[in-house]
Amino acid sequence: MSDLLTHFVETQMLIRKPIATVFDAFIDPSVTKNFWFTKGSDKLETGKTITWEWEMYNISTKVYVKEIQPNKKISIEWNEPATVVDFEFTPLDNERTYVVIRNYGFHQTGDELLSIIRDSTGGFTTVLDGLKAYLEHNINLNLIMDKFPKEVMQHGK
Repeated sequence: MSDLLTHFVETQMLIRKPIATVFDAFIDPSVTKNFWFTKGSDKLETGKTITWEWEMYNISTKVYVKEIQPNKKISIEWNEPATVVDFEFTPLDNERTYVVIRNYGFHQTGDELLSIIRDSTGGFTTVLDGLKAYLEHNINLNLIMDKFPKEVMQHGK
C-alpha cells in the first residue's frame, strides 16, 4: 500500500445528537463556525470549491468537496500540498452519532511528516471536542481561537 494511504490521522467522537444534525453541522458554515472556522463561503456541495477562514489568525484555505453521501460521508481536499479529509458518520441509534475524521495523502516524510500528523491529530481532536460541546450543550468553547493566543504565538510555538 502507498505511503499516501498508510500515513493518516484518525480522530473520533460520540455525539449525542441525531445523525442529520451532526452531518449538517459540517455542511452548513453557519453552524460549523460555532466550533471550527469563523467563516465559510458556502455550504458544502459535491464538486464545489469553497473557502474556510479563521479570521482571528488571518488565514484561510480552499476546500474542494470531492464527495458527499448524505448522513454518511463527506470527503474534501484541502491545504497545499493537498490532503484528503473524510468525515464519516455512523448512527448508533436515533439520538447518537459516531463521527470519525480521517486525514490522509500526506506528501511529507520523516520529522516533517511526524509534525504534520501531530498538528492534524490535535486539530481534528479539538474540532470534535468543540462539536460535542456545541451540539450537545449549545456552548461555543472558543477552542480554535484559544488554541494559539497571540501572546504565545509572539514568543514562538
